[in-house]
Amino acid sequence: MPDELNAKGYDIPPEMQNTVAITTLDKLYNWGRRYSAWPMMFGLACCAIEMIATAASRFDLARFGMEIMRPSPRQADVMLVSGTVTKKMVPQIVRLYNQMPEPKYVVAMGACASGGGPFKEGYNVVSGIDKFLPVDVYIPGCPPTPQALLYGLMKLQEMMDKQSIKSVRWYQKGDLPEIPVPILGPDLIDPRDYPDFEFKLRQAYAEKTEEEAS
Repeated sequence: MPDELNAKGYDIPPEMQNTVAITTLDKLYNWGRRYSAWPMMFGLACCAIEMIATAASRFDLARFGMEIMRPSPRQADVMLVSGTVTKKMVPQIVRLYNQMPEPKYVVAMGACASGGGPFKEGYNVVSGIDKFLPVDVYIPGCPPTPQALLYGLMKLQEMMDKQSIKSVRWYQKGDLPEIPVPILGPDLIDPRDYPDFEFKLRQAYAEKTEEEAS
């Protein structure tokens, strides 16, 4: 049995170390998840080329149990946001995220997905996918190398190892709320900002009414 699965403080006889493990439910649960986190197969821009190279034989993503890239969000565990995030794509990305089952994770791969990159000032570019989705791991680079992506995925595995069944959100009572899908109009509107919009409109209307009355 792998040493990482064994709980500390227990001595297992040498003749049984390959067949017996003394562990906790959290360790067993996280050990299974860290080696079966399937990424969703989609790319947004040039970072996707490096993601594809990472999945090829030279870098061997299969070592981490992540070689099966799923074409459906229903079968995916990890969303690799690889490339420039445009306002036109954000509603689709959020919709795909909502369709992924728990537990699910988001990796922002590259400067564009993390903060807009060289296109940050563009009229059609979002300054980071974390404006709309909870990001678990950021991978710097333009584009990041396959080695950088592997390091980011190992950091994601380390994060999984620290999670406990008692505290993770997908085992709590009640339904998990979906993230509202942004609306693409003349600009990108986040439904979560509606109360703020309403307050500003009421404030502007009150100021205009007061000005006309005086």
